[in-house]
Amino acid sequence: MDAHGDVVALWQRCEGIGLSEADSPAQMRTYLERNLGMSFVAAANSRIVGAVLCGHDGRRGYIHHLAVDPLFRRQGIGRLLIANALRALGGAGIHKCHIFIFSDNIAGMKFWKAEGWTVRSEIDLASKEIETSGSNSSLR
Repeated sequence: MDAHGDVVALWQRCEGIGLSEADSPAQMRTYLERNLGMSFVAAANSRIVGAVLCGHDGRRGYIHHLAVDPLFRRQGIGRLLIANALRALGGAGIHKCHIFIFSDNIAGMKFWKAEGWTVRSEIDLASKEIETSGSNSSLR
């Protein structure tokens, strides 16, 4: 988790990434421990310039955040991060992966379509906050 702050800073610099309490150091630690070897970072000059958060539920894979620093885009970093994540999922026996994309993230949609992903218009996503022991319901 040494890179957590640097990765979050990258995600904050990039459009189309939605962060929440689920991206806190403790939540990320739990996620990464449950999905060992599924998430990756790219570095240049000792600085994180790309990151992908990936995991699975035993049935489907999920990419929650993919970001490449705007100064380092169009160099294949995003493709390499995706390839590593998909290879890790395949190694775990996962045959399909989903990505969550904000509907107004036009650049993101264009990127994922160019990479061969299918945007699913027949599926909507619904979410609900869940009270957990020790949680602060005021954080969204």
